[in-house]
Amino acid sequence: MATTPAPAAPTTAAPAAKTGRLTAFDASLDFFLAPLRSFLRDPEVTEIMVNGPDHIYSEKEGRIQRTTARFASELDVQAAAGNIAQFVGQPLSPDRPILDGRLPDGSRVCVVLGPIADSGTQINIRRFIRAAVDPDFLLQRSAITPMAMEFLLLAVKAHQNIVISGGAGSGKTTLLNVLTTGFDPTERIIVIEETRELQVQKEHVVQLEARPADGYGRNAITLRDLFVASLRMRPDRIVVGEVRRGEALDLIQAMTSGHRGTLATLHASSAADACRRLETMALMADVGLPLFALRRQVASAIDVLVQTVRLPDGRRMISQIAEVAFEETLQSYLITDIFTIKGHGSAQQLQWTGQPSRLAEDPAMEPLAGQVVTTGPLFAAGGEAK
Repeated sequence: MATTPAPAAPTTAAPAAKTGRLTAFDASLDFFLAPLRSFLRDPEVTEIMVNGPDHIYSEKEGRIQRTTARFASELDVQAAAGNIAQFVGQPLSPDRPILDGRLPDGSRVCVVLGPIADSGTQINIRRFIRAAVDPDFLLQRSAITPMAMEFLLLAVKAHQNIVISGGAGSGKTTLLNVLTTGFDPTERIIVIEETRELQVQKEHVVQLEARPADGYGRNAITLRDLFVASLRMRPDRIVVGEVRRGEALDLIQAMTSGHRGTLATLHASSAADACRRLETMALMADVGLPLFALRRQVASAIDVLVQTVRLPDGRRMISQIAEVAFEETLQSYLITDIFTIKGHGSAQQLQWTGQPSRLAEDPAMEPLAGQVVTTGPLFAAGGEAK
């Protein structure tokens, strides 16, 4: 006898719930976050900084300016912070005075209560570009040259391990989003983040987000936990939003154990500092690995280092692209600059150093030969900078 199949579960349940949460957040802007409403609805504002009730700053085009917006009192700022905590789903109290999370609209938020912050409750909201970004986005803003952009995309397609370093707000996340456009459409991509920010523009993407402990210090999911899980999920690519602590060791192990083509970001002031920071964070894993062995692994793991910078005029640029090796005699990193920033003021631009890239020796470049347009001299030994 024929049976009637069970009705399929509605596919719109999750989006509807998300829309309802976002609608509730939009409604709260009119009450708890009224002084910030115009900034949160301005697509050109990339950062909102509340330093107590009387000092509110916003960032546009890389420039920070004090606004005329005000909260009526410190109690109103605390009420806004409490409202944010509800949407983030994290506790915020005198016992747990620091919150770091993501708002329903995707913005990243950090809250610090007084008296930890002596000028009053601090609220920092970092907003991200909603539109899809591609290489032209960076080229049109003179953040990178066509030659350097082509080199990075070739490195991505050749499954090079790439680490992007720079200061806060220097454009690391935007560059990482752009580089993921070089992934093959057939690849399975696992994204690991502490707070979700990345917008990988491919179909087969699994986004994993860490979870802080609850009010009793339980049930936390760390980046290290997510790394272990990701390696069991058959990734073609692993993308790490930001490396901060002992998960650096897991990143290094993944890069050196067959998971080629991994991308990650971290905070550092130069390519050399990025290597040293990575080893320092790996030591936080407390596995007793000798320093020389760790340095050798770091140098083996990273193929390309990219440094981003925010200039005094607010412009964000790629300031350095380098390749990494290990110097056995001195047991230290050997950083070879392929591109560096040259010039002064608004004339600063990324230029090829004349140093050929060792990517030319990678067998993965052979099928990519037809995509070499402006980077030909990089793959010819003895080429001269133009």
